[in-house]
This record gives sequence, C-alpha cells and structure tokens, in this order.
Amino acid sequence: MNIADHLSRTAARHGARTAVELDTAALTYTELDTLAGRAATMLAARGVRPGDRVALMLPNLVEFPALYYGALRAGAVVVPMNPLLKSREIAHCLRDSGAALILAQETAAAEAEAGIEAADSGTVLVPVTEGGLGELLAAHPEPAGASVGAGGDTAVILYTSGTTGPPKGAELTHDNLSRNSAVTAGSLFRLTEQDHVLNALPLFHTFGQVVAMNTAVQVGARLTLLTRFDPRLALRTVQERRITVFAGVPTMYAAMLAARSGEADGYDVSTLRLCASGGASLPVEVLRGFEEAFGCPVLEGFGMSETSPVASFNHPDLPRKAGSIGTPIDGVELRLTEVRDGVGELCVRGHNVMKGYWGRPDATAEAIKDGWLHTGDLARVDEDGHYYIVDRKKDLIIRGGFNVYPREIEEVLHEHPSVAEAAVVGLPHTELGEEVGAAVALRPGAGTTPQELREFVRERVAPYKYPREIWLLDTLPKGATGKIVKREIAATRPA
Repeated sequence: MNIADHLSRTAARHGARTAVELDTAALTYTELDTLAGRAATMLAARGVRPGDRVALMLPNLVEFPALYYGALRAGAVVVPMNPLLKSREIAHCLRDSGAALILAQETAAAEAEAGIEAADSGTVLVPVTEGGLGELLAAHPEPAGASVGAGGDTAVILYTSGTTGPPKGAELTHDNLSRNSAVTAGSLFRLTEQDHVLNALPLFHTFGQVVAMNTAVQVGARLTLLTRFDPRLALRTVQERRITVFAGVPTMYAAMLAARSGEADGYDVSTLRLCASGGASLPVEVLRGFEEAFGCPVLEGFGMSETSPVASFNHPDLPRKAGSIGTPIDGVELRLTEVRDGVGELCVRGHNVMKGYWGRPDATAEAIKDGWLHTGDLARVDEDGHYYIVDRKKDLIIRGGFNVYPREIEEVLHEHPSVAEAAVVGLPHTELGEEVGAAVALRPGAGTTPQELREFVRERVAPYKYPREIWLLDTLPKGATGKIVKREIAATRPA
C-alpha cells in the first residue's frame, strides 16, 4: 500500500488528535490529511505525474509531513534534501534524480534556483514559506480518489553521504518503508496513540523520517519537532510536552547527559519511557550514564539508508547488551562474510533492503549480491546472536600491519572523566602506513592535556593501538543528524 494511506487511516481513527507540532504551530491528523490531499492536487496541477520525482528541501517544519505525504499520495517519488545544501550539491541531486519539481524553504530558494541552473534539469522551483502552506494550497481542493501507487513502487530516493564518491540515491519502496515503520512502532517501541514522540533529527534524513515521523503516523502518536537540537531545549520540551519516546544519535545523548548532570538537572523527565539510539555506535559509558541519570532504557540499533533504515535493535522484551546493536528485527536476517578473528562484514537480507541505487545498476550489483546487502560495516556476533559493530570497513586503521579499530579506542577515551566526544582516525605515516590519531572535545569546565589522554589510553590497550597524536577541539565536526563526520577530522589537526 501507499505510505500516504497510513495517514488517511489514522486520520479516520484519531482525526482530532494532534499529529505534529512545532513551537506554537500544530496540526491535527484531520488537518494533516486534508493538507496532504490538497498538496497532491497542487502537484498534479503543476504537471507532476505518477513516478515523477519531487525534491523536498525543508527543515523540520509542520509543512514537511503535509508535502511529503501529499507527494506520495500523488504517486510521486519524494527526494528529501538538506536545506543547507549549496547549489553544486543541489545540482547533483536534481540531475541524478531527474526531479521535475523542488519544494524548497523560501530562505533556501536562491541556492535552489542556482542548483537548478547548474543542473540544467528543467526542474520547477516552488518556494515554501513557514506558516504559508494554506496560501500555497488555497486554490487546490482535496482529491476525491485514493492514493496513486502500490507497495512495490518507489516511494523515496535517499541520497547517501557520499563518503566514497558522489552521493548515490537509495531507492526505497512503499513496502520497504511501511514494513520498517510497522516493526518499529510495534515490537520495538510499542507505540500507541497515547505516546508523544520527540524528534530533533532532520526529517529529510532516514532516521527522523521513518523511525520518528512514519512510525508516529502509523499509530496516531503525537510527533513533536525541534528545528535544531539543543540539550536544554530538548529537556525542557520533554518536561513541558510530557514526552514519552525520544529518538536520537549518540552525540545527542552525550549532550543531554552533560546538561542533566549540570544546570539543567531540575527538568522533570519522568514521562520518558523509552529512548532509541542509532546512526552511529553509542559509547557504553554514555549509555550507562544516561540510563542511570534519566531512569529510562535506551535501545541501541543499527540501520542505514539502504535498509529503510532499521535492520537490528535491542528488543524491549529480550536481554539488552551494552555496546550491542541487538538482533535482527522481524523479517530481517544478518550474517557476517569474510570472517577473520571473529570479525567480518555485516550483510543484511529482508523486506527492508532497498530496491537499488537510482540509475546505478553497477553500484547496485556491487552492494547487493544474492539478495544480501553488503553494508561496509565490520561486526562480530556473540554466542547469543547479538551483533556488535566493530567499525566501518573504510575506517579501519592498519598500523604497521596490525588492525586498529577506532571504536575500541574511542570507548577507552570516553572512560576518561574529562572527555565529552572523541573520534579516532588513521593518519598517513611514511613507515607504518598509518598512525593512530584522535580528536577530542572536553566536558565543560574539564581540564586535561593530550599527553595525559595519551597515557590514559596507553595503559589500557596494546602498544600498537594507542593514539600517538591527540588534539583538543571545542567540538567535533558533525553532519545534519549530529553524527561525527570522520572524513573532516584529520583536517582539524593543528598545523
């Protein structure tokens, strides 16, 4: 079924309940469903036909879900884009996807226009003003017919980060996304219409879009948005909006824990019943500290754009293991290939695996072999079937012939009381091939030195593993979701 049908079904059951809210703006499920229908009519009137790609370049606004579900209802394929992209990046996405139209935040319209010109794609720009959706859709009635499109049709094209070349578009179907959010809402989060979900993750990213938005819409939960993450704002929102479920990335948990331990300790977070972490490995010390301070379990899982996104999770009714990404979700299989010393590449098979990379049959064939998606992540599995991400395959450091897994060293650095964030990377070395380096951000008011940190790690790992070079930063470079961007770490080294 079309993902937009979930919205219509929920509106029929829980129409008067709040669907999405941001600051003082809010839409009920009836209002959201009506706006989505009118958006579908507007797109059709502008020449969008089933199968056409529609780029959606918006931050976290209540307008996002209305236009997202509207495009899907019209049978279009949504191409979510970061509104902070520059014209060169926009041009690539438009050219690669062949988008017929782009709905862009008004403040990003000039950059989008420049991207259209550079792409020479003929894409039509429709500026979207915060709070101005009613005016944009004023002349367009809600369609009388059903949504266009079926489960096997492409629903969304999500562009990857492009760490190994130009970003590729992961082609996800309605079934991919629908089944993934159904499992997340059901056996993992056990969401009901009584839940209030806080989302500070960008909706243009797979985590926020599927795990927060689509999941909430499937059951009729309330989705509370933050336009940007701030730990104190998040804590205040939990208290004021009576949040029950929070989804975030590791850096968010570390920041909230630091705030909770300091001046923000007075916020009442007792309504929180469940937190979910993904996007990167959650340091064990942060996990334990957060659960102790907040009295709320954090379920850690694994996923990527190509897996719609959830592939495995620590399940609420099964034993949880700190540092583990848990076990496969319902309908999904995991396995390791090319195993050496217990570590191999993690592969995924199931209903969540993408159709392929848009317009890239060679890249698709390289990534998906015999139905198994090769993730590029190195992992191990224990005797109970719990998987552990060791590191990204491309992040592995080979120092003088010895393998060094950055996550292991990052875990040790996080054990130091002064460390707030840490990222370990390989640095070019003429004799060893690579040397181990680490960029570290300290907790507010904490004091230590690179030399002290180096000795701290040296005492806890094999001699070839500890970072010979450590440098301190105010904060580590992060992407749109708050994940640390390792490809930018080496550039932060002092000259």
